[in-house]
Amino acid sequence: MDNTGEITRLLAELKEGNREAESRLLEAVYPELRRIAARYLRAERPGHTLQATALVNEAYLQIVGQQDKGFQNRSHFFAVAAQLMRRILVDYARQRNAQKRDGGRQRVELTEVFGIADERLDEVIQIDAALTRLAEWDPRQCRVVELRFFGGLTEEEAAEVLGISARTVKRDWNMARAWLHGELNGAAG
Repeated sequence: MDNTGEITRLLAELKEGNREAESRLLEAVYPELRRIAARYLRAERPGHTLQATALVNEAYLQIVGQQDKGFQNRSHFFAVAAQLMRRILVDYARQRNAQKRDGGRQRVELTEVFGIADERLDEVIQIDAALTRLAEWDPRQCRVVELRFFGGLTEEEAAEVLGISARTVKRDWNMARAWLHGELNGAAG
């Protein structure tokens, strides 16, 4: 099955109100959503309280529960999923951190692989705050980070979602990473 075309077709059917398309869509997108979620949680210790399956299920339920299901294509769908996963992870971190607040700051690194271990909860919140500041400075760069870092989209897929060239995505990605590195390490020092 051509997964890209199939997902886009199922999204169109879902928009038209075809309830059967919802279960077929879940079957088609679940492996990729699971891969994205597992990437976030790969560095976790066994038995961590937030599992990739729970993250995928929560994000998927929020996606299909939206009133406006006007997804343009597969890339747009995964871009929305990336944003939702970011919100879910940040909400989880804030909730857990509120229970364990110690007030200390720590140095954080923005890498391709992101974990959410209890000892790293502050990092999730610091990254979210830095992304909020980046969005005020350059909203497109913030979207590129969301799509690449949280959504696992390629440069080409992010370019398609944003309606810009892959070269512009690469430039924005590099600039945003450098800016965030400075913000995050400046906050830790």
